[in-house]
Amino acid sequence: MGSSSTPARAGGISRAAGLRFLLDVSCVIIFVIVGRRNHGETTDAEGTLRTAAPFLLALVCAWLGSRAWRAPSALATGVVLWVATAAVGLGIRRFVFDDGTATPFVIVATLVLGLLLVGTRLPKRRIVRR
Repeated sequence: MGSSSTPARAGGISRAAGLRFLLDVSCVIIFVIVGRRNHGETTDAEGTLRTAAPFLLALVCAWLGSRAWRAPSALATGVVLWVATAAVGLGIRRFVFDDGTATPFVIVATLVLGLLLVGTRLPKRRIVRR
């Protein structure tokens, strides 16, 4: 195996990258749950997954396309994931799931996903600078 300074790996992906991916997935789920609750919709698993699916698919594609596991906590990685998840997720939502993409939703989804996917990387950046 590796020394204690080497991060644990599963299939070539570091533990930190795996945890960061799970945090990004959690950010998308939080975005969906808050949005559904604000619109008086249930937060049951089926409805939440149906609403989250386009954005989760986009997030997975963004992780793979950008090779986010190479620098999972980098601010630049967060920006790439944000833009791709918002743009591709909204496209999938509209053209594959045939769900609404009204302008206010597009604006809110883009801003909230940015706050969550980029904003959660800021504390790590601050710690590294010390």
